[in-house]
Amino acid sequence: MAISPRSSFIERTRAIKALIWDQQATLIDLAGKAPLVSTLSECVAHFAALKSTHQAEARILLTQPTARVGQKTRTWLLEPQEIEGLLAQFRAESH
Repeated sequence: MAISPRSSFIERTRAIKALIWDQQATLIDLAGKAPLVSTLSECVAHFAALKSTHQAEARILLTQPTARVGQKTRTWLLEPQEIEGLLAQFRAESH
C-alpha cells in the first residue's frame, strides 16, 4: 500500500510535534540572508513574517535532532513544509 505525499507530510508533522519550543535553533535562508539564532518559537514566528518566496528557501537547524516517522536516523534540519506545520501548531497553542 503506497503512502500519499499528503499523509506522509502529516506523519512527519506528527513526528516533530515533540519539539521543545524554547530549544535553541537557527533559521537559515538558502538565498544567503543573515541567519536568525534564537529559540525555536522565535524562528517559527520569524518564518511567518517572511514572504512566500523566502519561506520556500528557509530551513531551521535544530540544536537537538528529532526523530521522524519512516526514517531510521534523526534529523537536524526542518524543511519549509514542516515549519509551516509547526507554525500552525504554534498559533493554535498561543490562542
